[in-house]
Amino acid sequence: MGIKVAKFGGSSVADAIQLRKTREIIEKDSERNYIIVSAPGKRYSGDNKITDLLYLCKTHVEHNLPWEQLFDVVVDRFVAVEHKLGIEGHLDKYLKEIKANLVSGCSADYIASRGEYLNAILVAKYLGYDFVDTQGLILFDDRGRLMMDETDKALASELVKHERAVLPGFYGSTASSGDVKTFSRGGSDITGSLVARAIKAQVYENWTDVSGFLMADPRIVENPKPIHSISYKELRELSYMGASVLHEDAIYPARIADIPINIRNTNAPDDEGTYITAHHDPDSTAVVTGIAGSKDFTVIAIYKNMMSTGRGFVRRLLTILEDFDVNFEHLPSGIDTLSVVVSTASIEGVLDEVLEAISAQLEPDHVEVIHDVALIATVGQGMTRKPGVSAKLFTALADAEVNIRMIDQGSSEMNIIVGVENQDFEKAIKSIYKAFE
Repeated sequence: MGIKVAKFGGSSVADAIQLRKTREIIEKDSERNYIIVSAPGKRYSGDNKITDLLYLCKTHVEHNLPWEQLFDVVVDRFVAVEHKLGIEGHLDKYLKEIKANLVSGCSADYIASRGEYLNAILVAKYLGYDFVDTQGLILFDDRGRLMMDETDKALASELVKHERAVLPGFYGSTASSGDVKTFSRGGSDITGSLVARAIKAQVYENWTDVSGFLMADPRIVENPKPIHSISYKELRELSYMGASVLHEDAIYPARIADIPINIRNTNAPDDEGTYITAHHDPDSTAVVTGIAGSKDFTVIAIYKNMMSTGRGFVRRLLTILEDFDVNFEHLPSGIDTLSVVVSTASIEGVLDEVLEAISAQLEPDHVEVIHDVALIATVGQGMTRKPGVSAKLFTALADAEVNIRMIDQGSSEMNIIVGVENQDFEKAIKSIYKAFE
């Protein structure tokens, strides 16, 4: 029998109604032994997340502003959930302790983590599971970096003592001091992945408010197809190009342990969601897995005769960008041309200086700057060694009267990136999707 780790995000644990759904999901599968919870999220549009309210309390205390009414909102929210779930008073002592620590000057990381802490205690009581605090188990060094191996050992040695447990997401502690330390990004998703690795889970389920990933942005494409299976490599490509997916930090622990991640919907638990796996699904007939993109890039196209025979040209160009603290996104090239693609925001204010340095140090024959470029990635391991994919993509764009400003395709054949004008971004994605749906 396998073991599953199930992480429930803020919308999945926002109130008593959602928590009842969560318990039904957990009780439906006896292998869901380890549960990770976020702090309660928004219950409706315009509502506040518990973590935001706690941050606000801390700010008010620091500036000697009235804060107790704000904290009472937090208390009332948890008390209301307790009442509706029939576990009144369980959090009283913990809420009093947090209030006292606020007055005495607790750290920002401590107060930011208390939503997860309280919710995990509450959910553990509601489920009849053990509560296991991640403080002292998820470890950071003095510079705030996750200590992956030490964390793995600490979690494994503790969780073996608990057949079923609920753990708070989002935080751990600094190894040297024991003080609470939060993740800078990825939050509870990372916690779930770390726990899955430590207990060698069969699968890491990430429960949220969507039924997995979609082939394209639903704000652009109407009713895009769901992605049933995606490899870690494909996911990396899509997330790099702006797709809203799990952060790499949340994927990495599960990936290195070869544990699949299943993105599921708390509000539609019968949906299979999306499986993220180490390898491309051999049974999949899809050529393209997903389409993603972003607007507002600038392309600097450099032309120089005999460029390909010169030495160090690319190195010198990248050194110039580094000198001005500009990161490049792509570097498509030809025999006598080299283009560097950068985000417009990263080069604002220094573009003229960068161009002057290029002219002085690289002595190009001509330099062209193309503004307002959008990049679109068409990703799929099914494209590998599949004839006609590029032709199909370019034909779709031509039929939609979209002008291609740039093309970049790596040797893996898994990703084709095209640059189009910002104004053609949505039209281009729709046309590519229609060609490969």
